[in-house]
Amino acid sequence: MASYTHGHHESVLRSHRSRTAENSAAYLLPHLRATDRLLDVGAGPGTITVDFAGLVAEVTATEVGEDELQLSRAAAAERGVSNIDFRVADIHALPFDDDTFDVVHAHQVLQHVADPVRALRELARVTAPGGIVAVRDSDYGAFAWWPLLPELDTWIDLYRTAARANGGEPDAGRRLLSWAHAAGLRDVVATSSTWCYATEDTRAWWGGMWADRIVDSAIARQLVDTGLATPAELDAVSAGWRTWAADDDAWFTLLHGELICRVP
Repeated sequence: MASYTHGHHESVLRSHRSRTAENSAAYLLPHLRATDRLLDVGAGPGTITVDFAGLVAEVTATEVGEDELQLSRAAAAERGVSNIDFRVADIHALPFDDDTFDVVHAHQVLQHVADPVRALRELARVTAPGGIVAVRDSDYGAFAWWPLLPELDTWIDLYRTAARANGGEPDAGRRLLSWAHAAGLRDVVATSSTWCYATEDTRAWWGGMWADRIVDSAIARQLVDTGLATPAELDAVSAGWRTWAADDDAWFTLLHGELICRVP
C-alpha cells in the first residue's frame, strides 16, 4: 500500500466508526445473499464488516497489519459476531486462491493504494465467476461546502497534496470506472452517492472531527514534518472548521463513486 494518510488517531476512528453498511454500502446491499462468502478488504474499525456478517454466511476481513486488524476484531467481539475470519493482507497480492469469494468489497481503499488497477485485478481474481466486486471511494475534488471559508480551501489543498505525496489519489471517485476498465472489468454499473452535514448536530460532529484531525492525526504530523504547513497554520485551519460548524447556514457534502462489477 501507499502510506495511509489518515492514520489511526481517535479523531480518525471517530469518523470511521460512524460508517455502517446502510450509510456506506447501500449500493451493494440489494445484491447480497444469505449464502454468500464475502471478503471485506481494508476493514478498518469493522463497523461495516460486522453489519455484513449479519447478512451473509461468512465474512473475511483484511487489514495491512495486525494492529489495524485488532480494530475490527474488537468491533466483532463487542457485537458478539462469530462468522468473521481475520487476515493480514496486501490488496496487491491477496493470500487467497482464485474464485474464493462470492462478493469482494472495499470501502475508501483504492484512493490509498499504490496501484488501484492491480488491486482491482486482485479483487476480481479471488471472486468466483458471476460474483461481485464492489468498491466505493470519495472524491475530494468534488466536495462542496458553504460558507466559502479560506481556511477550508487551505484544508482541501493540504489534504490533496499530502495524499498524493503518499502515493494515493484523493479524487478517486471519478476514476473508479476507468480503473475497473483498465483492470479488464467490463460488466460494471457505476453510481454515486453523498454524505451531507447540514444540521446543528452533524455540523458539530463533522466540523469538530476535522478540527481535531488537522492538528492531532497523522496528516498533521506529515504536513509539519514535510514543511507543507506550520503548526500555527494548522491551528488556523482547525479554528476555521469550528467557525464553519457554528454557522447555522453551513452545509457540507461529500461525493462518492461506486461500482458493482460482475466477474465473468
